[in-house]
Amino acid sequence: MQEGAPEAQITDVTDKMKAMNYDVHRVDGVTHTILGGVGPDKSDPTEFALMPGVREAMRISSPYKLASRGMRPEGTVIKIGDVEIGGSQVVVMGGPCSVESRDQFFTCAEHVAKAGAKIVRGGAFKPRSSPYSFQGMGEEGLKIMREAADQFGLKVVSEVMDSSQIQLMLPYVDILQVGARNMQNFNLLKALGAIRKPIMLKRGIAATIEEQLLSAEYIMAGGNYDVMLCERGIRTFETFTRNTMDISALPVLKKLSHLPTVADPSHGTGRRDMVLPMARASVAAGADALIVEMHNDPNKALSDGAQSLYPEQFAEMVGQCRIIASAIGRTI
Repeated sequence: MQEGAPEAQITDVTDKMKAMNYDVHRVDGVTHTILGGVGPDKSDPTEFALMPGVREAMRISSPYKLASRGMRPEGTVIKIGDVEIGGSQVVVMGGPCSVESRDQFFTCAEHVAKAGAKIVRGGAFKPRSSPYSFQGMGEEGLKIMREAADQFGLKVVSEVMDSSQIQLMLPYVDILQVGARNMQNFNLLKALGAIRKPIMLKRGIAATIEEQLLSAEYIMAGGNYDVMLCERGIRTFETFTRNTMDISALPVLKKLSHLPTVADPSHGTGRRDMVLPMARASVAAGADALIVEMHNDPNKALSDGAQSLYPEQFAEMVGQCRIIASAIGRTI
């Protein structure tokens, strides 16, 4: 729509789109309102281009309509209280793979806050390859995370594994994370589209970038537009690292989509000694946020100890990434 188009003109266009059996998704940008119609591929854009208040009408050719860059050219900024993801600041998230005890998590959260990170991560429900591995503390873990985050002025991100867990988690977390194994769990994605809480969507273990964007589309089609895309490495023939972290995916996602990007060098490599260089590279490549595993005693961690940083390494990483962010006109 044209800048300053009156609400009546926006309503007229919306009504016409609905009459033509389109699902209409409205995005109010900084200067313009964008109306995205998803539905039958039968209309001529000229029908809308000539309507009062319309600046431009075009057909979006990509299979992911709402997640495409054309839907919001200026990019999406997700606001969580005083934290903004997708703006000029690179947001750092850190914490242990899983909540193991109250003392353990409070210690980790304190280190996260001291290092300058804004969000603490932790797993209450853990999808493990082996059924005999530690599966998480459940709701008790959620309560511990919320209490620690409130004490140290942090936000909380935690993984949701099933749609039945969503309502339980909502009071405790600020961001719901969809793990790699669930990237194409479409029933879960649809359920997350029905809530109004930011979603971090991790790339599947062997998923293409287009498949990740189509999974984001499932969430957005339900009306939840606060989605961030996380690059966490993909499975290749290489065995030296746990996964092969695709740094090139970050600028590709920026080109194709308006959604904020997150880099996960912990799962991307699976090796503590490689997390710092890959975190630095991710910031240089344009990541809007980092999510990094840090444990107060990694050698005794119940999950993912080999890829978890020591607290002093985490602080060092934030300091190094702050310098790189400054060099490309951003802050941490």
